[in-house]
Amino acid sequence: MSSISKYFSDLFKGISSLWAGMRVTGKYFFSPGQIVTEQYPENRATLKMEPRFKGEIIMPHDENNQHACTGCGICEMNCPNGSIEIITDRVANPEGKLERVIDKHIYHLSMCTFCGLCVKTCPSNALAYGQKFEHAVFDRHKLTKVLNQPGSSLKKEAKK
Repeated sequence: MSSISKYFSDLFKGISSLWAGMRVTGKYFFSPGQIVTEQYPENRATLKMEPRFKGEIIMPHDENNQHACTGCGICEMNCPNGSIEIITDRVANPEGKLERVIDKHIYHLSMCTFCGLCVKTCPSNALAYGQKFEHAVFDRHKLTKVLNQPGSSLKKEAKK
């Protein structure tokens, strides 16, 4: 193929790809009712994130202040940068056997890359993504959170 025909071939491919992109942009520009831009921070009170949004990691608790975390440590092992730290204790159950009880589930938000490996690999589904996304603070220590609430306990059906 000669250089002139290659030049016009590449020019035609460039114009066709530009036209394809402009068609998509034009569709959103000229069709009424399709708002794709959120007017943040003006709509802060009504802003809802999508359900698939990967926000901070949370540990859901029910109305009895119970959670599903068994303290197995799999989320801590799978975290690539060590933003999760689990502190457990051994407590004797009514039968006299020692069992592991979670003392603190510490989450360092400042170190988190939001990869989601902790949520995916949790065998008891004790971790979830939160919807909060505003984390600007002046003190970095405020980004370290204890996920289990004070006085919380393990759900009975989660012990299986």
